[in-house]
Amino acid sequence: MLLGCIADDFTGATELANNLTRAGMRTVQTVGVPRIPLGDDVDAVVVALKSRTIPAAEAIAQSLAALKWLQLSDFKQLYFKYCSTFDSTPAGNIGPVTEALMRALGCEFTIACPAFPEAGRTIYKGNLFVGDVPLNESGMRDHPLTPMRDANLVRVLQAQMKGKVGLIDYSIVARGADAIRTRIGELRRDSVKAAVVDIISNSDLMSLGLAVKDLPLVTAGSGVAIGLPQNFALAGGSAAALPRCTGQRAIVSGSCSQATNAQVAHFIKQGGAARALDALNLAGGGAEIERALAWAKPLLGAGKGPVLIYSTAAPAAVQAIQARLGVADAGALIEKALAKIARELVDAGVDQLLVAGGETSGAVVQALGIEALRIGPQIDPGVPWTMRIGGKPLALVLKSGNFGSEDFFTKAFRVLQNNV
Repeated sequence: MLLGCIADDFTGATELANNLTRAGMRTVQTVGVPRIPLGDDVDAVVVALKSRTIPAAEAIAQSLAALKWLQLSDFKQLYFKYCSTFDSTPAGNIGPVTEALMRALGCEFTIACPAFPEAGRTIYKGNLFVGDVPLNESGMRDHPLTPMRDANLVRVLQAQMKGKVGLIDYSIVARGADAIRTRIGELRRDSVKAAVVDIISNSDLMSLGLAVKDLPLVTAGSGVAIGLPQNFALAGGSAAALPRCTGQRAIVSGSCSQATNAQVAHFIKQGGAARALDALNLAGGGAEIERALAWAKPLLGAGKGPVLIYSTAAPAAVQAIQARLGVADAGALIEKALAKIARELVDAGVDQLLVAGGETSGAVVQALGIEALRIGPQIDPGVPWTMRIGGKPLALVLKSGNFGSEDFFTKAFRVLQNNV
């Protein structure tokens, strides 16, 4: 194995695996520490955890367990992947996990770079932009679990780390890999432990990839993965066509991001079959789930898919639900419900399933007992189709809430049909 990767959620793991595959690395994504053989023809393994919003101590323990397993394969470099919007709280988990991995690897310096220009995530003067606006002015300001109220990543990360955090600003990055290496040396001499890196284009990612070739640990969103494969002698690989799926199609959406709200609205406007879950009714027992399944299954049986079942809602509605149920309890209740619905739909014959939302994707993958995924064709930057390894064929999309075009829900199934 050339590259060992740990991702703090399931959609993020898929983003990373997608970018590595596009750049020529034979990549497998696992769900937690794998128990099944992955084969010898693998350049990179992405271990997907569900550690983004759990207590920091638990996130550290899970990440170190993943590292221990990856070390059995004697990888060349470790990649800790987090969200391109740096989703975290003042307590972590990005900083604490980074420092734990650094200690375990004996690593004295690393970078922090969630930039992914293709998906509209850029960094300038240490400030993260989502499209044309700073992070704190984007929809992430009202994220129900990790509201991001500061765009300055140096400040955000410094609040989470004991070691000193610095910056490699764009005046350095624009001069290329050698200038970045020189700046890394200067920062290390100043006892800086981690440095945020300005990035505004894919060419910047390529320069950064060359500059960090010798770092034991890279921490980043999925964008930096575009620049790393050039450092390795690769056997070559690409996203292969997936086996044909002939069953039913379904979508479950738990994300409340602006992007996913727009995708749900577009799907409904185009005449798609959709049903909203009532979170308050879910708190009263399983009847809401049974009503949703009773609505979906006849439509699937009549070939009228894809069907969409969603808890996606605007920020004000989410806040009202959280006020009644509590933030953590509301999220867990919805994730559990959507995971049960997804499992029931697959049991009923769905073999093409799109899941929107990182926390929702984690719950669904665990409910389905999936251990590893093969990476297929890209739908939008950072979001590919995947295929379950082992068991009956199941084509699966794990979409981060903030990713994808407005017509993503309908476009995704066209992409799969054209790439079998």
